[in-house]
Amino acid sequence: MSQNQFPHDRPLDPGVPLPPIAHARFNVGEVVRHRLFDFRGVIFDVDPVFANTEEWYDAIPESVRPRKDQPFYHLLAENADSSYVAYVSQQNLVTDDSDEPIDHPAIGGLFDKLDNGRYRLKQSHRH
Repeated sequence: MSQNQFPHDRPLDPGVPLPPIAHARFNVGEVVRHRLFDFRGVIFDVDPVFANTEEWYDAIPESVRPRKDQPFYHLLAENADSSYVAYVSQQNLVTDDSDEPIDHPAIGGLFDKLDNGRYRLKQSHRH
């Protein structure tokens, strides 16, 4: 193998700015609530910055459209009518302190029971 074969082995170009470092406020297994809309969920994945489609992003009304340069969270979500998967920006989430379980059919496949307000990943899903 030749040196510098992989892109991550190359030196940084001082003329190219590095992306900002985004810090996730929430963790996998935490129960959160949407700040504006009436739903809550458990986080099962985190993107450090926006990683969905432009069509999805453009469908959000401009008046409530979040910035892309922040963590986005994948939630097993529920509202009064249904359960679903949601993709939510960090600025639109708050901690849910209700200690109520999330009623989503996929919870049992990823998580063990709710413990102290947080779901624990099943052993088979931990890195």
